[in-house]
Amino acid sequence: MRSNTFVLVLCGDDDRWRNLEESRKKQIMVSGLQTANPASRSGEGLRHNVATKEPLIPFSKYDVDHVIADIDGIRKYNPQRYEIEQLTAVVFEDFDAKSIVGYADTSMDDFWVRGHMPGLPLMPGVLMCEAAAQLASYFVQKYDMMGCEMMGFGGLDGVRFRGAVRPGDRLVIQCQQKRARRGALVLCDFMGFVNENLVVEGSIRGIPLPADALREMSPS
Repeated sequence: MRSNTFVLVLCGDDDRWRNLEESRKKQIMVSGLQTANPASRSGEGLRHNVATKEPLIPFSKYDVDHVIADIDGIRKYNPQRYEIEQLTAVVFEDFDAKSIVGYADTSMDDFWVRGHMPGLPLMPGVLMCEAAAQLASYFVQKYDMMGCEMMGFGGLDGVRFRGAVRPGDRLVIQCQQKRARRGALVLCDFMGFVNENLVVEGSIRGIPLPADALREMSPS
């Protein structure tokens, strides 16, 4: 039955086939990329079509409007500047639980909007991971957990993208440290949410960077 129906559609009118194909693509896009209204952070609008997962840190434990480190506070510990700064604020820290929450605000002025993608701007997944890395780095450097001047990416594990981040969205990131070996490695789990809807999750590895050696290699 399915095979015969498929052949019938393929052999039909070209316009009809194109219309069916466009309809199918739209259905896939809606089911896979549902996201909250970019103009609102109140939680109204479309919900992500993903299974609910428990956050690393209960939403009730922090208030995103209670900023404990703004961009200037973050810059005391993170070296990133200009377009590569992907962390806007830190709103929660628990040293004993080795957990931290921060967020990245997005806007139509972000450098990736024009090209990723034209007509349907979506925050690149690599920048979501970069935001999580910068949050983890801030926490590690603030409490001198690694004994190094600069932290770098050591790897990503089990990363999954569960929804879209559009210009105007606030990406709230939770990080929880799982393991640390001073001078060698730090491992954190992370989750990212838009309006408490999970959009990204995974584990991130941080390693110390030889800052002095990198400076010597830099062009003058």
